[in-house]
Amino acid sequence: MADKKPERRGLGRGLSALMADVAPADPQRNEETRDETGERQIPIDRIQPNLNQPRKDFEEGQLNDLANSIREKGVIQPLILRESAEQEGIYEIVAGERRWRAAQVARLHEVPALVRDYDDTETLEIAIIENIQRAELNAMEEATGYRQLMDRFGHTQEKIAEALGKSRSHIANLLRLLNLPDTVQDFVRDGTLSAGHARALVTAKDPIALAKSVVGKGLSVRETESLVKTEGTRRGTPAPRADVEKDADTAALEGDLSAALAMKVTIDHQAGGQSGRLTVGYKTLDELDRLCNLLSAVK
Repeated sequence: MADKKPERRGLGRGLSALMADVAPADPQRNEETRDETGERQIPIDRIQPNLNQPRKDFEEGQLNDLANSIREKGVIQPLILRESAEQEGIYEIVAGERRWRAAQVARLHEVPALVRDYDDTETLEIAIIENIQRAELNAMEEATGYRQLMDRFGHTQEKIAEALGKSRSHIANLLRLLNLPDTVQDFVRDGTLSAGHARALVTAKDPIALAKSVVGKGLSVRETESLVKTEGTRRGTPAPRADVEKDADTAALEGDLSAALAMKVTIDHQAGGQSGRLTVGYKTLDELDRLCNLLSAVK
């Protein structure tokens, strides 16, 4: 009889353990309670960042603000570390790189930390989740985090929503933004467009041109939605009319599949029939390769 493979840790169980580590610190807790968590002081020069940290940019002004707070109150929330596999006595950051950087600005010599035994997969998963839960991410960064959780770890939208305390519609709407052209996504990243503007542009035939028009005219989200509808009416092509005639269930299914695959999915179902056509559009060969891998994994 073949040995049973160990079951992989699911997101819910992983987050339960994670939240015990990274839940906001209680400023009223006493030192005895702190000791029970295994928290200890680790010299800053023995800590190194995780090279696979999903967030690469740390805004200088925010780091300085956090450093000022640390000078006054110390590092209230401990970092989560793991022992380095390459260097003895060195620790790698699992969560809390922003606090570590700010502590250096504040000229601290050591920081409070919890040392955990996480493997590479768990370390990346926790880093993504911490960014989503704690950092002030823009909509594109948050959407990318959800996409990584789905692609790398096989988590569903429902499981992510339940574990992170988000609504499923919130996650689905953000994932749809990944279908937008890079130019429009960049507008969201730098704050030129809001997530609401971007959501309205997802169904546009020429989202780049409309995005530039929205920015140039300073349109509101509602005005942007009207502009997208006007564009479809003006073009008068059969495709937009078909979209309007689709029932709500079909349209919702299109949106869910588009969000799940991060690709444009169109369903053309023959009214009253049992057959139809499902079309998946890809923008790059990498997307096509990812789709093929997903289909190959289906048993």
